[in-house]
Formats: sequence, structure tokens, C-alpha cells
Amino acid sequence: MMAKILYVEDDKNLSYVIKDNLEEEGFEISHFADGKEALKNFQKEKFDLCLLDVMLPELDGFSLAEKIREQNEQIPIIFLTAKVLQEDKIEGLKIGGDDYITKPFSIEELTLRIKVFLKRSTVSDIEDEQNEYRIGKYNFSFSQLILDSEEGIKKLTHREAEVLKYLCDKRDSVIKREDILTKIWGRDDYFLGRSLDVFITRLRKMLATDDSLKIENVHGVGFRFVTE
Repeated sequence: MMAKILYVEDDKNLSYVIKDNLEEEGFEISHFADGKEALKNFQKEKFDLCLLDVMLPELDGFSLAEKIREQNEQIPIIFLTAKVLQEDKIEGLKIGGDDYITKPFSIEELTLRIKVFLKRSTVSDIEDEQNEYRIGKYNFSFSQLILDSEEGIKKLTHREAEVLKYLCDKRDSVIKREDILTKIWGRDDYFLGRSLDVFITRLRKMLATDDSLKIENVHGVGFRFVTE
């Protein structure tokens, strides 16, 4: 089936080019020029991925993402931002974004990022990857994006699940930051390193009720996922 993307961008010329190119790639694009209209349509229709500009009229991209996350904890959200401040990028990830692309960007880069998320959303079809894990008191389903225990079910975003899966695959070993970034984001840079810290913090909070699980910092190197 054709993947359906919610695309929110108020720049008419840019949105025309992006929409046209993504449709050429086989995606179904629903484009809106302001956050409020986009939210109304998100509440009515089913989408596979959200592509949100940060600077939007009526409702900015960060606020829109927060409202989307209230309704859907798992849909991938990619921010398109002209902002270069580190704080802005980190803020987008803290409120539930999965990735960001800084303008100007190439169509090829954008298309690749989208395809990576959509491919991983059907990860249960990949037979050669482990998708189910037992960690402490939790059953972690990478294919379903959930942590399940007697206390209930916690839903993960795609990026949270990817980071946790990598930690599970390398459990009790020292993991280099650059290895995680290259494997999951496909690149290693300063801003992404800070992004990784955001996801590690979120995972620590999710796992906090089990004292046998710890994501330890290894100074100057990376992390160790301890499963006692």
C-alpha cells in the first residue's frame, strides 16, 4: 500500500517542490500550510508518518507534534527546521519527535529518511532480526513497539524502540556512542549525540521501576546496558 504522509509547511514554493517529488517517489502526500488545519485532518484520517516544519502559523510544529503524540504515541515524526540552535533541535526530540532535517536539504536525503522509518514500521516482516526480548520484568516487542509487564503496557516511539533494541543486542557490553549513532541515525555528529542523550533519558525513565536494569554512562566512550 502507498504510505500516507502528513506534510505541514507554510512556504508555498518549497511545499510544492517537496510534495511533487515525494509523490513521484510513490507516497501519498496530504499537505497543509498551518498547524491547526493539519491537526484537524490528523484527527480525521490515518497517516503513516508526519513531516512537520517547525515555524508554522496558527500552531507551530512543536505544539502540533505534542498534540499528535497525545493521540498517537508511535507514528514517526520528522521535523523540518531552519533553526540551527542546539536547544531547538533537542526540544523537538524531547516532545516526541523522532528525527529532524535542517534546511536546506536534498530531496534524496529526505526520501531516504522517510523510507528508513517506513521500512522499520514493518519490521515484524524482517525474519533475520530478533524482535522479541525479555529484559528484567519486561517483555520488549520491537515489532509492536511496546514494553509489557505486570504493571501494564508502555508504548514506544520508533526511535525509542530502535535505541532499546540496539542496547538489548549489545547488553552487558560497552557500546560506543558513535556506533549507536551510525547504526540508528546513519551519521555521527554533535547534535545527534545530544539527541541520543534525550532518548537514553526517556528509556531510563521507562525502565526505572526495575532495579535490575541500568543504562550506565561509560565516560568518554558511551553506554553499558546492565541486565542483572
